[in-house]
Amino acid sequence: MPEEIEKPAVSRRDRREAHRLRLTYVLLLLTVSSGMVDAISYLALEHVFTANMTGNVVVLGFATAGADGFSVTHTLTSIVLFLVGAVGGGRLAGRLARHARGTWARIALAIEAALLLASAVVAFTVPPGNPAFPFVLLAVTALAMGLRNATVRKLGVPGISTTTVVTTTLTALVSESPLGGGTGDHGALRAAAVVALFCGALLGAWLVLNHGLGVPLLVVAVLAALLAALSSGRD
Repeated sequence: MPEEIEKPAVSRRDRREAHRLRLTYVLLLLTVSSGMVDAISYLALEHVFTANMTGNVVVLGFATAGADGFSVTHTLTSIVLFLVGAVGGGRLAGRLARHARGTWARIALAIEAALLLASAVVAFTVPPGNPAFPFVLLAVTALAMGLRNATVRKLGVPGISTTTVVTTTLTALVSESPLGGGTGDHGALRAAAVVALFCGALLGAWLVLNHGLGVPLLVVAVLAALLAALSSGRD
């Protein structure tokens, strides 16, 4: 009887590297989703961002100055609910500090998916002429994005510190490249994050312009749910 050939055991280090790589893919797809969410909110919800708070601070300045097409109340709604979501994300990460990073991501993304699904239901069922319509959608999507950003920050994946803005990413991409006198570490990942945000904004804008609000919100909700499953595992 031939002897069985033992398969080499997968080391803990290999498992951790595989899980880190999986989280990296999750974060890149979340960056696509962020571009979609901001396209949805900016194009269809009073020119307000719900993922990019840097943009919102600028928009708030425009609105306060009285520029046409911008609203102080809508912008503040987004900023405040984003901060509430970020507080929730921070507290969730603290409660799960002894668990694997994938556990944080899975639970946070599951909550995000539920919030985005709720916003899609509102978009499909509530008449857009209802005065509360934009406030509800801004509040729920901003809450989801605040939760997400806090979770991404806690995950601490090298090369992707945020999934919503790329100013720092672009700066690091060029200033730390060989051209800027650096080593170019994480250059490909940073470039991928920039492309991902662009592609998300493009897709989100196309969906809003051709299918209204409900469809793109449903798409980002389903994507968050799928990513929650993908991010599971030990780290």
